[in-house]
Amino acid sequence: MQCPQCKSSQNKKNGFRRSKQSYKCKACGCQDVGNPQKKRYSPEVKQLCLKMYLNGMGFRAIARVTEIDRATIINWVKERGKNLADNLPEEIPEITWVR
Repeated sequence: MQCPQCKSSQNKKNGFRRSKQSYKCKACGCQDVGNPQKKRYSPEVKQLCLKMYLNGMGFRAIARVTEIDRATIINWVKERGKNLADNLPEEIPEITWVR
């Protein structure tokens, strides 16, 4: 593992931070956790969760079925909702009923 600042490979273990191994550079003293990888979900999984939500499933039910954290699913729905608000037409057409 290289130091992100000085690119030195002289590191030593320096405890844990948020359950991840922390390292300290012997050359410059910089502390680093390494490469914390965020868990990414495929667009297909996101789309499936959004379809479940639009079909009436609750957030807890979706989380239970897909084994994805409920807060993550809520964030996806909020994110998609913000994107939809930008694409709405300015005028809503009037609906007339024909009998």
